[in-house]
Amino acid sequence: MGPAGGLDSNVLRAYDIRGVVGQTLQIEDAFAIGRAFATVSAARLGRQPKLCVGYDGRLSSPDLEAALVRGLVSSGADVLRSGLGPTPMLYFAVKKLDRDGGVMVTGSHNPPDFNGFKLTLSGLPFWDQDIQILGKIISDADFSDRQGKVARVSVENDYVERLSAEYTSNQRLSVAWDAGNGAAGKVIGSLVNRLPGNHLVLNGDIDGTFPSHHPDPTVPENLDQLISAVVDHSCDFGVGFDGDGDRIGVVDNKGRIVWGDQLLTLYAIDLLRDMPGASIIADVKSSLVFFQEVAAHGGKPVMWRTGHSPIKSKMMELNSPLAGEMSGHIFFADRYYGYDDAVYAAVRLLDLMARSKCSLETLCDQLPTTFHTPEVRFPCDDVLKFQIIDSVRERLEDMSGIEVNSIDGVRVTTPDGWWLLRASNTQPVLVARCEAEDANGLVRLKAMLREQLSHFGLAAPIK
Repeated sequence: MGPAGGLDSNVLRAYDIRGVVGQTLQIEDAFAIGRAFATVSAARLGRQPKLCVGYDGRLSSPDLEAALVRGLVSSGADVLRSGLGPTPMLYFAVKKLDRDGGVMVTGSHNPPDFNGFKLTLSGLPFWDQDIQILGKIISDADFSDRQGKVARVSVENDYVERLSAEYTSNQRLSVAWDAGNGAAGKVIGSLVNRLPGNHLVLNGDIDGTFPSHHPDPTVPENLDQLISAVVDHSCDFGVGFDGDGDRIGVVDNKGRIVWGDQLLTLYAIDLLRDMPGASIIADVKSSLVFFQEVAAHGGKPVMWRTGHSPIKSKMMELNSPLAGEMSGHIFFADRYYGYDDAVYAAVRLLDLMARSKCSLETLCDQLPTTFHTPEVRFPCDDVLKFQIIDSVRERLEDMSGIEVNSIDGVRVTTPDGWWLLRASNTQPVLVARCEAEDANGLVRLKAMLREQLSHFGLAAPIK
């Protein structure tokens, strides 16, 4: 617990609750979070909340899940424990079992000593001010004292069956799957046994120490093993996953990384054949190519804030059938449920490739070429990072010849292209990216970004 008996303020993030176990996040905090979430849920629903709880493969997750469940039950919740699995399986359990909401114990893509909680209630993410309310209830110890109940349930077979049903072809593709020793490993192993083709599963054992590599497919070096497998086994493509299975990384048949916004563009072009005029959402880090291609294929491209919670909320507002982020969160709501499910996205890619009659390399090469940096992340104090964003915005917003979009951080458009600087809402880092139409333009964009950071004595590792 924090200094005043509440949670450490650093764990109350914009989209979830997350900290370092044993330092900023304690086992007893999970009990308090359970009590507070049951209390809020009951007040909003006007009755006993029916909830699901799941947990990922981190070493601390079983103890945190047990304490969380005790807290939920001691403040009146009816809890079904769906057990170990990826975050989207918990979301699936909430839908399948007609529950009011759920809590996933997960550290997502963070290092092994991190853990936390993702929450959902009444079909919406529980985030931002909701999480601050939760923190205040804990600080005030203002809990409901009603007694709930608990039972165990398994939806794993139903979940795998739903995933496999999305592949409608008999074509036998060759795919490498890198589970990254994350929580999706068992599900992936069951899934590939139901799919036609040749499937190579890497790091399928769930291991919270992540012995093979860090479970974040947005970092290129974490895809090295997958790239080697695709090339060595002549696979049609490869897919990698983060620690809790809601972020996907993809490499094509030549072993080239397909970035999240490229992947989303391919999904969007495919979907718009059946749903012309649809609004499709991409986060502020995404390439201009996405927005141009969606418009060119008859869709309505929408730029929105980064983060699974704001994206899901915007999808519901616009009735959007598809959304995605540069970080590999892909949300399908055309035939699926609107949450980010990387294993489902992988099956959708498998189905898309079976229908495309060409390689993933060819599909990617058909998209316009730009000169761009990857998503670059570098350390910055949690408080200072937001102050830097505000200062850069104030300095640039009245400058002539540029356009400043401040929907999430600062996205600056110049005649050369655009660059972005934003504060991560999940880690003490700043995030930067640049994209231009030619190499010289990219040089100028990177120089402009570096000049802004130099005011704070920062040097971003932008190559």
